[in-house]
Amino acid sequence: MTKETDELFDFPCDFPIKIMGRSDCNLELLVVEIVNKHVTNLSENAVKMRPSAKGNFMSVTITVNATSRDQLDNIYRELTAREEVLMAL
Repeated sequence: MTKETDELFDFPCDFPIKIMGRSDCNLELLVVEIVNKHVTNLSENAVKMRPSAKGNFMSVTITVNATSRDQLDNIYRELTAREEVLMAL
């Protein structure tokens, strides 16, 4: 991580993370559990879910109050390490 990368963000800031996975797993619970390890005071309306058109996949968008690039990197690393998570943006 470089100083230039950090300058792209004005921390702390609200940062949406979009996670996609199959609809047959409890993706929302998994995402909230992982994010709660890295973020304090996650708001009640931070999580939004949306099924795919055919219902095979689910997207979860969780908006966190990010305090650093390291924090975001750690969240993404832990999310993408799970087999239930097909993609995290």
